Order: sequence, then C-alpha cells, then structure tokens
Amino acid sequence: MIELEGVPELIDPVMVAAFEGWNDAGDAASAAVAHLDREWKGEVFAALDAEDYYDFQVNRPTVFLDGGVRKITWPTTRLSVVRIGGEKPRDLVLVRGIEPSMRWRSFCNELLGFAHELGVELVVILGALLGDTPHTRPVPVSGVTSDSDLARTMDLEETKYEGPTGIVGILQEACTHAGVPAVSLWAAVPHYVSQPPNPKATLALLNRLEDLIDLRIPLGELPEDARAWQLGVDQLAAEDSEVAEYVQTLEEARDTAELPEASGEAIAREFERYLRRRDGGGPTAGSPGHATESGEPASYLRDTPGGRGRPSVPQRPESDTGQDTGTGEPRKATGQGESAGADAQDRAPGSEDSSGPSDPPGAPESGSGSGDTPDTSDGTDSSED
Repeated sequence: MIELEGVPELIDPVMVAAFEGWNDAGDAASAAVAHLDREWKGEVFAALDAEDYYDFQVNRPTVFLDGGVRKITWPTTRLSVVRIGGEKPRDLVLVRGIEPSMRWRSFCNELLGFAHELGVELVVILGALLGDTPHTRPVPVSGVTSDSDLARTMDLEETKYEGPTGIVGILQEACTHAGVPAVSLWAAVPHYVSQPPNPKATLALLNRLEDLIDLRIPLGELPEDARAWQLGVDQLAAEDSEVAEYVQTLEEARDTAELPEASGEAIAREFERYLRRRDGGGPTAGSPGHATESGEPASYLRDTPGGRGRPSVPQRPESDTGQDTGTGEPRKATGQGESAGADAQDRAPGSEDSSGPSDPPGAPESGSGSGDTPDTSDGTDSSED
C-alpha cells in the first residue's frame, strides 16, 4: 500500500499527466504540464524509482554541479500537487515524466495507486501527434475516451483506434479497467515543423484542459510566445517557395473541411471562455491573456532561462506525409530522443530518433480534411487515445 506523508486531503482532485517521448510531438504535452507546475508552484511529493522503468542507455542521466559538488539527475516520473483556491476550489495532481522503457503495466499500476490514495476523480492525459495541419491555423485538439458513458456526458469522442500505442494509450486503458474515469487530449503538430518547442500546441492543450475541467488556467506569457513562434515559422517558410506552397495547400484543405464547422456552437464556446476570463471565473497567477480560436496561442519555452528561441527551419514536405506504407506504423520525426514504436506489454522501443506519432495510438488517423476524423472544440481533424 502507498503511504503518503505531508500530502493534505485534496478537494475534487484531477490528475493531469504527460510523458516525454513518442506521445509528445514538439514537447507540447510535457510543456503544458510543466507550465501548470510552474504557474501554480507545484510541490513534488513522490517520484517513481527510475531503476524499475527506464533504460539509461535510452534516457541517460545528467550530471550537474551544485555549489562545486557534482550531482546526478536520473530520468524518472514525478508527481506534484497544486492547491487551487477561489470560488470553486479544486486541486490538481500533476504527473510529469518520460515514457518508460519497460514494465508498462507495473508503471500504470503504481500511478493508479497514487490516484486511489489521493481520491482522484478524473485522469486527464495530454499528448501531441504529428499531422497534416498548417501552422497558420488554430491547433486541432481532440478529446477521446474509452468510456462510452464518459464520452456522452463530457462530449468526447469514443476511441475506435486499433494499432501501435504509447504509454498514453496504455495508461488510459488501465484507468478504464480500474474504474477511474480517464480522458486523453491530443494536439496535432505540423509535421513539417515538428522540432520542439511548439508553444502554439502547448497553449491549445491548456485551453482545452481549461474547458474540460472548468478551471481557469493562468497563461503567463504563453499567448505572446505563441505569436512570436508563428511569426518565426512564417518567416522561415517564406524563405522556401516549396514549403510556402505546401503550407498554402494545407490551408486550403483545412479551410474547405472546416467551412461547415464555423457554427454558432463554436462561436458560443469561445465567447463563454472570454466571459469566464473577464469575470474572473477561477484562480489566476497574473495571466495577461488567452488565445482565441482564431488567434495565435502562445508558447511555453521549456527549460529556457530567458528570451525566446527561434523556431527550427521547417522540414521540406515529402510526398508521403502519412503513415509508412506497408507497416501501418506512425511516421517518425527527428529531434526527440525517444522511441518510435511501443510495446504495450512490457517494454517501450529503444530507438532515439522520434518526436511523436503522426497518427497517435488510440486515435483515428489525422489528416487535413479527412472525413473520418472526430469533431473537436477547435474544429480538429485528429484525435487520440
């Protein structure tokens, strides 16, 4: 049995989790949880034993100097708690770590043990995938669940995905089998600019999380950072006529597919969010703004001491932007140092060259305007498990 010391009784706690690796294209999901932890000053109360779950040749420890003394930081998954006051107090349990290299079932069971002891009412797992979506449009964010009842009550998509999956899909299924309500939110990251960070996708996830749990999230400098990120990508794309032409093609396909989605319901959702922020419908930590559906979300520059990073040069589009033909496995992307496939039973992949799945495990295939993708609050064209 897990014994927790120094953790007070929580109020209507929600567990929010994200994992670096295959399910974290552009570091968008892990950066979102890091933002919550930073803005609300989360207090770490537990860390999983790195020896149990990680291959240190895949996720290597780091050495640093602390007052002239050399110390080692081991890759692991940490849990922190944030207490949120206001008219509707609600506490969060934040789970931030790296997709484990092995023993996934034990990993999920340990996290579920913490959720049980803390009285967690809902588990929300964040992820990001590579998709055929233009960087100039609002980031598609899909909410999916394996629970048909939860899908109806929370207006989510019930996943029908079949294929390779990552720790996000495995944890969601473990929650479902344990009777813990679980939802995964997936942001679609443009595959031609997949290098982290992707502040626009990070903010889109926070916006959707805010709507899902009815909690105002302080955004800090995220809106401004996202605008700077998009401007940088615009400039880089303009320098390559082939990339610029490809982006225009994606824009046309996206706009055509979303024309029916410009509905009163979508406008009403955005107006309700605006009113919630204007009337102070939740605790803040000095957040200066919020991105709208038509505006440009902002970035969280992970582990950057100051200033804004220049976006990486967009990758030239390739003729095959979907899944690898003949294999059915998601497309690989560089820049992440995590594995590109997942064994849901015992061990995660060991390669170090992927940044996220193009069509994430547990979700319908993503694409620009495909007819089989679920509707989302952002008019998305992809979803995830």
